[in-house]
Amino acid sequence: MLRILPLALLVTAIVGCGSNAAPPAAEPAGAAPASAPVTATAPVTGDNISGTVLELLPAAPYVYLRIETTKGEVWAAVPDAQVAVGATVTIYSPMTMTRFESKSLQRTFDLVYFGTLSDPGSASAGGGNPHAGLSQPAAVEVGTVEKATAADARTVAEAWAEGAGLDGKSITVRGKVVKYNPGVMGKNWIHLQDGSGDAAKGTNDLTVTSLDAVEKGQTVTITGTVHLNKDFGAGYRYPLIVEEAKVLKDL
Repeated sequence: MLRILPLALLVTAIVGCGSNAAPPAAEPAGAAPASAPVTATAPVTGDNISGTVLELLPAAPYVYLRIETTKGEVWAAVPDAQVAVGATVTIYSPMTMTRFESKSLQRTFDLVYFGTLSDPGSASAGGGNPHAGLSQPAAVEVGTVEKATAADARTVAEAWAEGAGLDGKSITVRGKVVKYNPGVMGKNWIHLQDGSGDAAKGTNDLTVTSLDAVEKGQTVTITGTVHLNKDFGAGYRYPLIVEEAKVLKDL
């Protein structure tokens, strides 16, 4: 099985989150080349996708793989990796995206799975899927994390409570990384908790995207822009998310 180290370049996205990652765009007229590869015709169920690589299309920072699975051919995208046609691969924690336009390739995929070639549960992977519904190894003990001291500081619960009043504004939040998936859809996906909020209502967890790397279990301070009702397509919608965040403090 091929493995690569997670890349902190983009996600992913997306899955330790309660939703998932990066926006699809409409296909421009005539965008797909005449010899465009076969699009996915057999959706795969389950956490992982395994099969033989039939074709690959490099498009940094990703490589797109056409894979023959037991359920048919599918397209998958993973961070740049050394993959050869004929190799057997496993795509871990795949995120389904429909009508996804690759500007680099100038084509739109009817269906593509974004994931990694590294097992998120392995020691070398260093993280799990950023979106909810996919398993994460060992829960993080959060406790009570001291609130940040910046003028725009909020606890996780306060960010949810103020909601609409924060849309488009910058906030600073200090919390513990309970889920992390790097290099998905051009971003690193972080879930922060600080002990505030209501777990039953989901107001105890804040989804953050960043180009900065963190580690699960770390206490960090981030500053980013709040966006409400962010819809990345393919059913991945966040009522509240902090994007383009900078990790200011890593304890």
